[in-house]
Amino acid sequence: MKEKVKHYIWLIGLLLVVGASLTACALGKKPSDEHKLPPSKSVVEGGTLVIARKFDAGNLDPHFISTISAASVVYQKVYEGLVTRDINMVIQPQLATEWRQVDDVTWEFKLRHGVVFHDGTPFRADAVKQTFDRVLSPQVASTRAAMFDKIKEVKIIDDYTVQIRLSAPFTPILSILASHEGSILSPKAIAAFGNDLSHHPVGTGPFTFLTWTAGKEIVLKKNQNYWGEKPTLDQIIFRVIPDDEERIELVEQGEAHIAESIPVTEIDRIQASSQMRIYRSEALGTEFVGFNVAKKPLNDLRVRQAISYAIETSSIIKGIYNNVGTPANSPLGPKVFGYSSSLKKYPYDLNKARDLLEQAGYPNGFSTTILTYDRKDRVNVAGVIRSQLKGIGIDAKIQVVSYDDFVEMLEHTKEHDIFVSGWGNATGDADYNQYNLFHTIGGGRGNSFMYSNPELDRFIEAGREETDTQKRLSIYAKAQELELQEALIVPFRNLENLAAIHTSIEGFSMSPAGYLMLDKVMIKK
Repeated sequence: MKEKVKHYIWLIGLLLVVGASLTACALGKKPSDEHKLPPSKSVVEGGTLVIARKFDAGNLDPHFISTISAASVVYQKVYEGLVTRDINMVIQPQLATEWRQVDDVTWEFKLRHGVVFHDGTPFRADAVKQTFDRVLSPQVASTRAAMFDKIKEVKIIDDYTVQIRLSAPFTPILSILASHEGSILSPKAIAAFGNDLSHHPVGTGPFTFLTWTAGKEIVLKKNQNYWGEKPTLDQIIFRVIPDDEERIELVEQGEAHIAESIPVTEIDRIQASSQMRIYRSEALGTEFVGFNVAKKPLNDLRVRQAISYAIETSSIIKGIYNNVGTPANSPLGPKVFGYSSSLKKYPYDLNKARDLLEQAGYPNGFSTTILTYDRKDRVNVAGVIRSQLKGIGIDAKIQVVSYDDFVEMLEHTKEHDIFVSGWGNATGDADYNQYNLFHTIGGGRGNSFMYSNPELDRFIEAGREETDTQKRLSIYAKAQELELQEALIVPFRNLENLAAIHTSIEGFSMSPAGYLMLDKVMIKK
């Protein structure tokens, strides 16, 4: 007990030092003139919405987008799907007006009439077919292809009727069609731009793509020919502002309307301002510490278990996140279908951790690296973990890289050791996390753990095919239990959506998946 209290006191001291060093350089910054809004009209409808965001999108092609942050720029703005989810995550019609399950492996969709892509191409059944043919094409080599690998054929019945025929029952099909991966692309744009579609997004949504200046801004404009209820905004500008303080200052000074990726340490400041308010909503994602099991000594289960016993997660929630979000016990958030509340994480036990390291042949510990990206809270988490691991003799160096480099290292180079990361859930279904993160194939190279286990693969595949709700829940409970037993992950926080909103903004929301919902936004003078 003394050891735990001593560690907690040391942790608080570390956080004060780290927090001071990270924020000192940002204090006193003034937003530059280039970030000022265009002159605003004194009307409720119209105007330009400016969103200050920490990172650029990286990719705007739905068949290659790897993050919800990037997808949020175009999903439900430029691109739409056959179906969508409402704010309560209930499946609703979109480009399909109705659908039915013909049999276990066939889904039929009736398509909406009178819809036109931004390039003037009529929306018909051939657009649906070409979209899914593209994502599954080996020549295209989409990183999202594995999400649709159960699709055997998209058959055109007539101009406004399509059937999606599967190779086996696939229960999450509607949830995936309702995510950004299910966006329907213009056939003309597919032919014209090929793999350069990222810089020429063409959909059916309420906004059209205008420009993308890499590292600076993305501009969308109102689609005057939108088939549905037209948005109130004339234009949206996503501006890249890496500095946390500057993003919030831009909103407070009226030079931006929304700032996302808000550090929890700024909540009190935002709430105290007469020019801003804090937006908070429950999210589906989780944050965790992960292990590359292909790297020594992390390939030894006893080593991963030792590290799991040595990480005290409640102090991270309290000390770094000010109790924003809730303690996680699973790779899945509590609102995701398939979550199991009965799961037990490794308890904090330094003696057990030391015993396991000695059994694994590392009585004096070893050296390793903790990888994360340049977001203040993640860097602070890495610092706390580093200090905790010192208690069992592990010397961990912290490697902080840009967000783009972080994604590249996890998805492609695979040379990382321990990593501090998070995973959103775009569908509300366990399959999105399970298949992406833990299946041997990994949907879109999301398996950054480099883990392969035939037993776990069978659980995940069974969960995809099972149609009985209770049986699916049981399958996913077993899968999560195995993932924790194998010490692949130390979940520490269930996410919460946060944004700073200028007081002139009404109608803004974020979906539980983390998408920015802007179709109802109004700017009031």
